[in-house]
Amino acid sequence: MVTLKTVAVAAGVHVSTVSRALRRAALDGDSASPRDRELLELAREMGYVPNPNAASLTTRRSMAFGVLVPRLTDTVLAAVYDAVEETANRAGYATFVSNTRDDPAEQQRLVELLLGRAVDGLIIGDSRLDNDNIARLVERGIDLVLVSRRCAGAPSVTTDDVAGGELAATHLLELGHRSIGVVAGPLWASTAAERVTGFRATLERARVALPAEHVREEGFDVAAGRRGTEALLDGPCPPTAIFATNDDAAIGALGVLRDRGLRPGHDVSVIGYNDIPIAAELAVPLSTVRAPLQEMGVRAAETLLALTHRLPASSVALKPQLVARATTAPLAV
Repeated sequence: MVTLKTVAVAAGVHVSTVSRALRRAALDGDSASPRDRELLELAREMGYVPNPNAASLTTRRSMAFGVLVPRLTDTVLAAVYDAVEETANRAGYATFVSNTRDDPAEQQRLVELLLGRAVDGLIIGDSRLDNDNIARLVERGIDLVLVSRRCAGAPSVTTDDVAGGELAATHLLELGHRSIGVVAGPLWASTAAERVTGFRATLERARVALPAEHVREEGFDVAAGRRGTEALLDGPCPPTAIFATNDDAAIGALGVLRDRGLRPGHDVSVIGYNDIPIAAELAVPLSTVRAPLQEMGVRAAETLLALTHRLPASSVALKPQLVARATTAPLAV
């Protein structure tokens, strides 16, 4: 087995010289010094593979972050995680991602598993407003950053979801809609709760009612969008416009309209949230509120890097943007 000592002997230098050179070369990339690149190339030729466990005993750092998401199959969280991983890798850190399926008990189990592997910090994309898992981690002094969702007492990188809800409501009001339904994600997720809050407040300022039966708390996936839309359309006062707090749910809503022979943007307007890549490519392109998903991932990783190096860091709420496409149109008179 080739060790740092093996490489050092071959190079005729002290083992600490090789260790420092390899760390610098990994962090500096193409800008590394010629000597550091020379030692890195020698190590590669000899088949040297770093031992992270040995390194963590020396530096008290594992150079790894744990990442928790509800489901990595979710397009939004996949985009965020991709940016987290790329940013962490550039800084010399590995990332280990785990799916919690939004189950608090599973989240707790996986957190302890990751901490047992001595990760240097956590990026958490599955925080909930209805339990104190995050508060307990903060009390323990664990370095962590919430991403996409937020809860009080922990640093977070999110979209300004209240402002995003306001954008969606203003757009529908400007198109003349006054009977509006909402297909929301679970309100224990700050993303759903705050988007609905911003949406409702904007309607109230315009003196437009949002009856309780017009807010369907269903979920973030396509099936949830179908359930919520069917319930809204089967109600006594079907809405002329629907706000889905997630693009996948909006796509489910469009499926119901198609099945019922209704035309999006003509018979019923639909607006989603996030602007996932497929939104612009649908047969009827989806109006939505764009969340800066890649930037969220980058900023989350940068924030955790700052925390683990004892640098100042604070929560960030990034600005959303309205993207009007063909699924929303002026109310037909």
